[in-house]
Amino acid sequence: MPIVAQPVRHIYGGNTFEAFATWDDASSAPRPLVLVAGTFMGRTRFEESKARSLAELGYVAVAIDLYGVDHWPAGMEQARIAMDALNADRAELKGRLRAALDAALAAGTPIDPAKIAAIGFCFGGKCVLDLARSGANVAGVVSFHGLYDAPPFPNGAIKAKILALHGWDDPLAPPEAVLALAREMTEAGADWQVHAYGHTVHGFTNPAREGMYSPVADARSWQAMANFLGEVLA
Repeated sequence: MPIVAQPVRHIYGGNTFEAFATWDDASSAPRPLVLVAGTFMGRTRFEESKARSLAELGYVAVAIDLYGVDHWPAGMEQARIAMDALNADRAELKGRLRAALDAALAAGTPIDPAKIAAIGFCFGGKCVLDLARSGANVAGVVSFHGLYDAPPFPNGAIKAKILALHGWDDPLAPPEAVLALAREMTEAGADWQVHAYGHTVHGFTNPAREGMYSPVADARSWQAMANFLGEVLA
């Protein structure tokens, strides 16, 4: 299976952003596009590996960059500062997400522009929920151990179906945050579902997160995502 990759660059707000696009080049037939939004560390090998796994499932996957190439964090402290800046300006975050989507659509990869989804991990889980909240024309979004606080401004009409894959013991998203997300999505009229994994904390998909990673929840959540994408991108 010849999985290929290419950078995808675009400019937004005077900054240059570089995504990582990958797909199976055995066929030139158009296929669904799946964006991958990263943890607070930004676009790293972890997100690129998830994009490659999606390419093996038959999608064009694009691991997006939300910080800009001149602002990629060198370590966790810089990453927290970069994430906090976007958390404090959700309108800017929305703009960067929509620009990343537009760039992925214009990248010249073999995509079907009528079939788009997005997945995200940790901070990226919040990002894909915000993409849905923005009213973007995406079929579905999947939040892995995401953060659920709504932006401080009205949402657009939520067109995307929502899947949240959640560690029930996640200290960053306690049960009341999950219930708040459920209320928000219900009031918005969205098609939503939450899968909660018992005895599971934050970051359960990342083997590098010692004390967080759960191979069982990782496998179960990836299968849940694959089933969901198969439904919404059919």
